[in-house]
Amino acid sequence: MDFTVSERLKTILEMIKEFVDRELIPMEPEFAARGFAAMLPEIEEKRNLVRRMELWAPLHPTEYGGMGLGLMEYALVAEALGGTPLGLYVFGSQAPDAGNIEILHKYGTREQKETYCRPNVEGKIRSCFSMSEVEVAGSNPTWLLTTAVKDGDDYVINGHKWYTTGAEGSAFAIVMAETNPEAPSRHLRASMIIVPTDTPGFNLIRNIPVMGHTGEGWTSHAEIRYENCRVPQKNLLGGEGKGFVMAQERLGPGRIHHCMRWIGICNRCFDLMCTHALTRRRTPTQVLADSDIIKTYIADSAADILAARLMVLNTAWTIENHGVKAAMKDISLIKFHVANVMQKVVDRALQVHGGLGMTDDTPIAMYFRGERAARIYDGVDEVHKISVAKRILREYQGRDMT
Repeated sequence: MDFTVSERLKTILEMIKEFVDRELIPMEPEFAARGFAAMLPEIEEKRNLVRRMELWAPLHPTEYGGMGLGLMEYALVAEALGGTPLGLYVFGSQAPDAGNIEILHKYGTREQKETYCRPNVEGKIRSCFSMSEVEVAGSNPTWLLTTAVKDGDDYVINGHKWYTTGAEGSAFAIVMAETNPEAPSRHLRASMIIVPTDTPGFNLIRNIPVMGHTGEGWTSHAEIRYENCRVPQKNLLGGEGKGFVMAQERLGPGRIHHCMRWIGICNRCFDLMCTHALTRRRTPTQVLADSDIIKTYIADSAADILAARLMVLNTAWTIENHGVKAAMKDISLIKFHVANVMQKVVDRALQVHGGLGMTDDTPIAMYFRGERAARIYDGVDEVHKISVAKRILREYQGRDMT
């Protein structure tokens, strides 16, 4: 396994890190106070600057104006952008658009690509992914109550979704719904269907308050009801019954994106922790860094971050060289492990900052409340742990135990 970074990528990463430090981190206090909608003109200015620097959409296809970086390369970019809550959006790489673009580019028809994928890559529109449901386990994409029934040349969709991230202001949703209830395998019952958000029957009920924060626009998490929502059958993405397969292909690389963003958050909090420890006085003659307890926080965090980072890069390398299927165990491992590492590092950073860490004068409190969900979305910790253990035990069952 070769994790060597090319000279081109080194230059890209240096440019991104300088941009984040100079242009984005100074915007964070105002962004936290005013919110996404109020800051949109300033954010769009930064996006245009990124375009002029030819750093726009690093993950996405070159034919649509992206940089076309590979998964390993983009993993390092996601780490660099993860150090600020504005990073991914300003560079046109935010979820859920990133995953939607990947599956549209791979499975979409020519018309779907031109209508939905191209303007999404270009940043002219946003999109959302509507899979999780209120009444059933969100970590099980084979168990959906939302249905899409054929009627003439259309699908009629009915169902109740929530945590449809970024739905407010999106141009379209990719909806997971059951189209083939009689299929012998539960993995062949769901399909993905493109639903423009101005379609009658697409009802955005509310933006769900999360940890006391009701997001807006790209930062929102919507509850949606599909009530006799009628769309043409040509809006089917990738073929009937292919929803589960596409979801797995979407979520595998997507977990690399998430995990490296979390590493970026760890790096930011680690930097804040070390800087504060060296400058904050605990007595008239000592700073916090003189405390052995603080030193253990720093050492533990450094070890945790390095181990988690190498795990994710190893998984990205496996996906890139051998495909998602070969990396399924590793994908689950990094999902729960890195999420927990991030929780520990953020908590240590908050503890070192004391009362200051509880305020919004630093981004630590925002990460503390906002990233707790990392252990829930894309499959809760417990589901991934059980999945990993089953895979490991199956490997042992195939061995000669004598």
